[in-house]
Amino acid sequence: MILLRFAAFLCLGGWAWGHLYWEGPYGVLLWQDSTYQIAQWLGISWDEFVGSGAGDGWVQRCNVWIGWFYALAAVLSLTARRTSYVQLAILTTSTLMLGILSYAKYVSAQYQLPMLIEHGGQVLSPLLLTTAIVKGPTHRGTIIIAMIAVVTTFAGHGSYAIGWWPTPGNFFAMTTLTLGLEYESAKTVLRAAGMLDFAVCVLLFVPPLRQIAVGYAALWGMLTALARPVAGMSMTLIYWGADQYIHETVLRAPHFLIPLFLVFVWRKPNFRVDRNSADQQTPAVVGVVSR
Repeated sequence: MILLRFAAFLCLGGWAWGHLYWEGPYGVLLWQDSTYQIAQWLGISWDEFVGSGAGDGWVQRCNVWIGWFYALAAVLSLTARRTSYVQLAILTTSTLMLGILSYAKYVSAQYQLPMLIEHGGQVLSPLLLTTAIVKGPTHRGTIIIAMIAVVTTFAGHGSYAIGWWPTPGNFFAMTTLTLGLEYESAKTVLRAAGMLDFAVCVLLFVPPLRQIAVGYAALWGMLTALARPVAGMSMTLIYWGADQYIHETVLRAPHFLIPLFLVFVWRKPNFRVDRNSADQQTPAVVGVVSR
């Protein structure tokens, strides 16, 4: 439960920082004729609708409100209990909000499928936590959501790394800067990493090997998250670039904490999924039992 709480807390907190300090990725959804028609319907000018500076337009203020919503949801991820219905509803809503954010990135990437699914771990982290609180961390529904989160994240990253879709330039940049490689060597490393990403997705469903798979996924997810500040931060930047790159690692916490959660769930050879009870306090439904 601690791992799931911190996965949701760090993800939501990172996106709160991204919205409040920078800006959400919704421009591709807003800068079009349909939104101009909304502004006309509301009886306001386009400048009043989108704003001409920080926080002075409807869109900009909405971006700030979303940021504060994520900040609130981040706090609630640490405090929510099974009977905290309002807090659980807010956490569930944050999954929907992250889904919209993921869709905006998908549209911005010209409808490339990996861009949509690679955010699966982030999008599902609040829902995964909510399910674990209500049903229990070893309930079948909790485990299924966790597995979907891992598969979508690694399948999305793997599709880019292996070259099925154009590999993003920042993948090459992070690889060359962190490992000191030339382009061709970086390309080879990325292709190998992509194949291992898909191996994780397959081995997750092979009981004898799934713990090794999620162990690797946890390690690789952490390393790729840390690669952002390692490759981007510099002593020559304001705040050493921490304001630009640290939150990029923080919001990717589900990429390694959810696989790590599965490592602990599957650590016992006599693990048994709990399909029925939602009582997390009763030893009979912990899910790891002696036979």
